[in-house]
Amino acid sequence: MVPCNAMDLLLTDARIATMAGEDYGVIDDGAVALAEGRITWIGPQSDLPDSAAKTTRSLAGRWITPALIDCHTHLVFGGDRAGEFEQRLRGASYEDIARAGGGIMSTVRATREASADELYAAALPRVQALAAEGVGTIEIKSGYGLSIESELKMLSVARQLGEATPVTIRTTLLAAHAVPPEFQGDADAYIDLICDELLPEVVAGRLADAVDAYCESIAFSADQVAKLFERSTELGLPVKLHADQLSDGDGAALAARFNALSADHLEYTSPDGVAAMAAANAVAVLLPGAFLTLGETRLPPINALRDQGVGIAVASDCNPGTSPICSIRMAMMLAARQFRLTPEECLAGVTRVAAMALGLNDRGTLETGMRADIAVWDVSHPRELAYWIGTPQLSELLLADPL
Repeated sequence: MVPCNAMDLLLTDARIATMAGEDYGVIDDGAVALAEGRITWIGPQSDLPDSAAKTTRSLAGRWITPALIDCHTHLVFGGDRAGEFEQRLRGASYEDIARAGGGIMSTVRATREASADELYAAALPRVQALAAEGVGTIEIKSGYGLSIESELKMLSVARQLGEATPVTIRTTLLAAHAVPPEFQGDADAYIDLICDELLPEVVAGRLADAVDAYCESIAFSADQVAKLFERSTELGLPVKLHADQLSDGDGAALAARFNALSADHLEYTSPDGVAAMAAANAVAVLLPGAFLTLGETRLPPINALRDQGVGIAVASDCNPGTSPICSIRMAMMLAARQFRLTPEECLAGVTRVAAMALGLNDRGTLETGMRADIAVWDVSHPRELAYWIGTPQLSELLLADPL
């Protein structure tokens, strides 16, 4: 435990959005003391205790927030699908493209063919782009390998990104993303492969922090996902779920049944599903980038989530097909404009609530004892972070060493 009067770095003359209370948890004229990667004191500057700091820096009235968290991405993948995007704009349907070998399977082929070094080189700029917007923690899913070898390769690359950058990387096994070509017509056998062979290797190699699945008629049934989640739980891995994106498949309730960290998308989630999530304390992760790209019109049940007290997170869903958006700020802006989240809800959704969606209780707010992951902004108020589009406002990103 770091003593409360220890100060490696003292930040003064700051306006602080702690995100630990109502109205952004604002401290207007504040100071923050940091030592050994933790916040050792935070409060009004007038209450600052006497203690010698190794380094003192004035932030000259700049705003600080917790470093942002992107809690749902697929940013490790091979190739891209810009050509398919152009085809769709010229009138080709998704089905036409899929029949011609496109869609998710084109990304699967490219990811399988790419070396680990090639995947790393392609993904690193995406991590850096998010960090340039104030992101200090990123979740990266697998799910474009759909084989034991390629899924392990993707997870290993994600771990490597965490070792090579100051950003904390959390990894999620999403092998149940789609049925691979080798198992067409026999999704049950593929689920068995994941449960019996892939999951034990992932656990043995400590390659994943959680397990995810896609529960939809075009992917996996509730029974198949339940079998995967039962095995994941046995092996000590928490779960999360792509749920109710295209139809109400009771995905939110299924996630709640397994005490999932989160259920994500949720456009078609029923009132019963929302109630189940509330009872299980599962986070709702909204993905406005996919909503925009797919031209969706059915909104997630925002008011029901609010009324039931379900935490609402926001994420980029960065991926080559349905959300080619490598920007948490864009995701915040879209969440405000499409889903009518308030700017404070958007910021909470990429800080405090996003940390909950990853099962992390050491970040997401600025409080004594929390990680010293801090974003410094050139803004007049934090509400601007969900308002401006394409305006670089990050002054500095201070990150503790990744754990």
